[in-house]
Amino acid sequence: MLPTEKLQSLHDEFLQLRELISDPANMADAKAYRVMARRYRELSDVIDCWHRYTKMEEHMDDAKAMLEAETDEDMIALTREEIVHLGDEMEKAELQLRELLIPSDPNDEKNAIVEIRAGTGGEEAALFVADLYRMYTYYADRKKWKLSLLSSSDTGLGGFKEVIFQLSGENVFGTMRFESGVHRVQRIPVTEAGGRIHTSAVSVAVLPEAEDIDIDISDNDLRVDVYRSSGHGGQSVNTTDSAVRITHIPTGLVVTCQDEKSQIKNKAKAMKVLRSRLLDMEISKQEQEIAQNRKAQVSTGDRSAKIRTYNFPQSRVTDHRINLTTYNLDGFLAGEIDEFIDALKTAWRNEKVNS
Repeated sequence: MLPTEKLQSLHDEFLQLRELISDPANMADAKAYRVMARRYRELSDVIDCWHRYTKMEEHMDDAKAMLEAETDEDMIALTREEIVHLGDEMEKAELQLRELLIPSDPNDEKNAIVEIRAGTGGEEAALFVADLYRMYTYYADRKKWKLSLLSSSDTGLGGFKEVIFQLSGENVFGTMRFESGVHRVQRIPVTEAGGRIHTSAVSVAVLPEAEDIDIDISDNDLRVDVYRSSGHGGQSVNTTDSAVRITHIPTGLVVTCQDEKSQIKNKAKAMKVLRSRLLDMEISKQEQEIAQNRKAQVSTGDRSAKIRTYNFPQSRVTDHRINLTTYNLDGFLAGEIDEFIDALKTAWRNEKVNS
C-alpha cells in the first residue's frame, strides 16, 4: 500500500510552494528562493508520478468492472490483457514512487572535492593515481563538468603521490560519491624486469564542497604557515614563499597547497579543501550512526574498504560492492564509467527503498 496520507501532505506542500515561488517578493532572498525552487522540483516528480498511478488505478477499476459485466469472449480476453498490462505498469509506477519518496541528500547537488592518494605499491601506485586522475578528467568532460586542480604532489616519473581537484557542475557529488574507497590495480609495472604482476592500491576520497554557511571556522582555530614551493621545475619554485600550510587546531587536519605562484590563491585553495574535509567529517559521523542500525550494501563512508579492482592482464574491472564486472578496461580508463555509476546508484536506491 502506498502512504496516501504522506502523499497528500506532500501535495499540499507542493501547492503552497507553487504559490511562493510565483510571488516576485520571494525572489529578494536568492538563497531561500533556490531552496524553495529545488524542493518544488523534487515534489513535482513525486506528484506527477502519484497522479499517473492514481489514473492507472481508476482505469484498473473500470477494467475490472467491465470484465464482470462483459459476456463477449473476445472482449473478455482483451480486457484481461489490459488488466495484466495495467498491473505491470502500476507495479513500475509504485516502485518509482517509493524511490522518489526517499529523502534526497542535500549534498548531492553540491560540487565535489576529489582526493586521490597513492597507497601500497610505491611508484606503481603513484602511476595509477595519474591513471585515475586522467580517468576522472575524461569522465568530467563527458558530463560537461569543470575540473580545477587544487593541489598535486608529483613523483617526477609521471605519477603522483597525491592529487586533489574540484569538480563543478550539475549533481556532481551525488554522482561521484560512490567512488570513495580503495581502488586496487593488478598489472606488470614498467620497472618490473621479470614480468611479474604486482598489486598496488590507491585511495579515493570524494567530499562535498563546503560553502561558508556549511562550516563556521574561527581564525583562532587556524595556524597558517608559508614556505617556499618545491617541485621539478618552474620559475616560481624555491624563489618565493608562496606555498601555504593550514592547520586546523581543534581537529589536527593539515592542508597544503603550492600549485599557484600567488600565496593568496594557494591559501584560498587550501581553505576550500579544509572546509570540505571538515564537512565530510560531520557527514561521516552521521553515516556511522546510521550504519550502527543498518548495514549498508553500498558503502560511501568507509574509505578503507576495497571497492574496485583493475586487472590489466585480463582487461577487467570489477566493483566488489555490487559484483559488477566489465572487460573493457581501456574504455573504463577513458572515462566510460557510467554503467558502474548508474548500477551503484540503483543498488543504493534499492537499499533505501527496502530499509
